[in-house]
Amino acid sequence: MRAPGRRGLIEAARPFLEDLYEVTHENVHLAVRDGHHAIYLDKITGVRAVGAPARAGDRLPLHATGMGKALLAFARPELAAEVVRAGLTRYTPHTLTSPELLRRALARTRERGFAVAVQEYSLGTVSVAAPVLSADRRHALAAISVVVHSSRANIDRLGPAVRTAATGAARHFSRPPGRRPGTRGG
Repeated sequence: MRAPGRRGLIEAARPFLEDLYEVTHENVHLAVRDGHHAIYLDKITGVRAVGAPARAGDRLPLHATGMGKALLAFARPELAAEVVRAGLTRYTPHTLTSPELLRRALARTRERGFAVAVQEYSLGTVSVAAPVLSADRRHALAAISVVVHSSRANIDRLGPAVRTAATGAARHFSRPPGRRPGTRGG
């Protein structure tokens, strides 16, 4: 997490995580892909937020979390096949363990620009996440998510909010350092 690229990503994303927190007052996360897992880089904990067991450095499965699906949907196509071959572990009765259902979820994520995981990793939670895309928009550099209690999940509201935060972070991160607001020359 202390690598220069990751530190720059955290710094670029932090204002957008804070904005997303202000809109939702829920747990907000930033993660990157590490092999077949998502690894958390940053988190803002909401005051009324669901108890989501995540800290910076924690690793979560790609197939069972909104964050993981956002990363997986915008990764090289072979990665999904690798994840399926490694086994789709069931964490709750709602976890996607069917390769076909996972394929459909990833296609839906690419279509709408955000992923959803409803009680797939932990009961009572909904994760809505969007990829922080590379400048060429071909792959995810990271993902931003909000995790809410399933009783408060309004995907029609959360999806666009998370997608907006991820888009802003991507634009900010892709700017040359001298062109970022708050730096010399910007």
